[in-house]
Amino acid sequence: MAPQFPPETARAAWLRERIAQLDHAYYVLDEPLASDADYDRLMRELQALETAHPQLRSPDSPTQRVGGAARADLAPAPHEVPMLSLNNALDDAEAEAFDARVRAALGTDAPAYCCELKFDGLAISLRYRDGVLERAATRGDGLVGEDVTANVRTIRALPLRLSAAAPPLLEVRGEVLMLRSAFERLNAQQREQGAREFANPRNAAAGSLRQLDAAVTARRRLHFFAYGVPDGAGAASQSELLARLQRYGLPVCEHHAVVQGIAGLRRFYEDIAARRDALPYEIDGVVFKVDDFALQQRLGALARAPRWAVARKFPPREARTRVLDIDVQVGRTGAITPVARLEPVVVGGVVVSNATLHNEDEVHRKDIRIGDTVVVRRAGDVIPEVLGSIAELRPADARPFVMPPSCPVCGSRIVREAEEVIARCSGGLACPAQRKQALLHFAGRRALDIDGLGDKLIEQLVDAGIVEHPAGLFGLDAQRLQRLERMGDKSIAKLLAAIEAARSTSLERFLYALGMRHVGETTARDLARHFGSFAALAAASEEELLRVPDVGPVVAHAIREFLDQPRNRAEIDALLAVLQPLAPPPPVTGTQSLAGASFVLTGSLPNLSREQATALIEAAGGKVVAAVSRKTRYVVAGAEAGSKLVKAQELGVEILDEAGLQALLAGDPGQNAPPTSPSGAT
Repeated sequence: MAPQFPPETARAAWLRERIAQLDHAYYVLDEPLASDADYDRLMRELQALETAHPQLRSPDSPTQRVGGAARADLAPAPHEVPMLSLNNALDDAEAEAFDARVRAALGTDAPAYCCELKFDGLAISLRYRDGVLERAATRGDGLVGEDVTANVRTIRALPLRLSAAAPPLLEVRGEVLMLRSAFERLNAQQREQGAREFANPRNAAAGSLRQLDAAVTARRRLHFFAYGVPDGAGAASQSELLARLQRYGLPVCEHHAVVQGIAGLRRFYEDIAARRDALPYEIDGVVFKVDDFALQQRLGALARAPRWAVARKFPPREARTRVLDIDVQVGRTGAITPVARLEPVVVGGVVVSNATLHNEDEVHRKDIRIGDTVVVRRAGDVIPEVLGSIAELRPADARPFVMPPSCPVCGSRIVREAEEVIARCSGGLACPAQRKQALLHFAGRRALDIDGLGDKLIEQLVDAGIVEHPAGLFGLDAQRLQRLERMGDKSIAKLLAAIEAARSTSLERFLYALGMRHVGETTARDLARHFGSFAALAAASEEELLRVPDVGPVVAHAIREFLDQPRNRAEIDALLAVLQPLAPPPPVTGTQSLAGASFVLTGSLPNLSREQATALIEAAGGKVVAAVSRKTRYVVAGAEAGSKLVKAQELGVEILDEAGLQALLAGDPGQNAPPTSPSGAT
């Protein structure tokens, strides 16, 4: 016997389904099925029902697209499968080189490619559980984004519930963007309110998506296109996946095609380039992907980008304008960069008023003078760049640029070492400009990760003389922070908690946070693993530094030069008095029994961080990869493991919990038969 539901339950279910149909028809298909008045009547009826019967309100209800109080922050949202970026092909030769690499690797003459548009928006990851939108996260740094679920719910082109054809757990990758019509309407509203206009649709979309109040996002009328799923959702190819996403109810851009070989890539690129300005949204190129997923797996990926895809960018857009002045900016390492102050001009849809001139030699090589008419472009449609001056339009009073003898911020002498093209301020941390940038780098997510310590707060701290050096951050207290603008009790408590947590950090993060020239994250990690302690690193000669993998003479000299400066050593000593940089986990002794074995980590382990688990596996000869495949030897699953665990179970990959991993590392095979579903796993 079928269950009997109260009439209000059935009516609410019908209203939710009907409104979802109308939203899809209006925002995705551009085929309105009802008048605005009829739509509003249905929405008001559903709102009234849910108000009278709160138990009827569900996460996938259209009434929940805007709701709740404004949040105080955007929480971090880790990606189980990293959101990779794409390598760029800026001309035909680079596109042909991409095709040649694919053909050589696959041993075929004309592989099939799926061609799509490269939207000028913001990459997003959506997680649907049992068909209902559960989480939305920005790309962030590819590993950790920001939770924007409440804001994404306001995008009416996006279904809050998928069709019954969708799998129980689905992560969708796509792009949030703003249509040109919505952008023009938004800027018209900004002008009417006397507010600042947005420079381009991408900036407007990014700013709208990251609003703390979802009601603001809802008014901005964002759009969405789906284009990927990390595990393929059972499809055999990208083109098949796009069709599946449409069947699930997700909006997919109609402009995609499967073509053969380089000739097909050229035709698609030229066709879209000719239609670019007629599209209802901004794009900055097209994307070529090897269509077959099995072939994608064979091609693999680099650290930040797949080998099986490339973004074929459109030529940068150019415009003429006049140089009003040339002054200099001071960077974190003291680098002095000439900057052209331009008569504002629109370049590729963006108002450009400043453009970097890179260095003194570049200014003279291009013969750019104050008063010149110059050609400006946005390289890759992003970075403003001065291509050169137009000699025949040069006025008689045009003035050449002269590098100032002293820093415009602190007055210290500007020096330029022999054989270097970059001039630098000699003030070091005594220079407020360098101090601010050094503090911002020190507190950054990939350094000491002091949440809440952004550029505006650092500017206040430095300008007020409260903090002059990184070590001074650890002496902050509530009394001094209360004197600063926009620092309430909650913000202060959160910041002080983040500073306290940063006292215990890894050695590699500490080394990266110091901001030594040429020492990025990878080099900092290699130094930490090689020396094991800061004291050992500080005592190392250049010859000893050269024994570290990938450290060459230039890097070794820069490290030694940084550590030999008394001012830097004094600052490091002050930091070591308040910090506890932990050495990397000790290498596993014995034979490399895991040599060649690939591991995938998912979920949270009870005692090991992901970095520690990775280090232990690598020390034993294994390697950690991002995605589960038939070649994966082990999946190490902790609490809240997700789709990777499901994929491992489907493929029959051996699953370990933390105890099983430790037993495997210790060489005890009798202990590595873990449960197939760790606590909290799905």
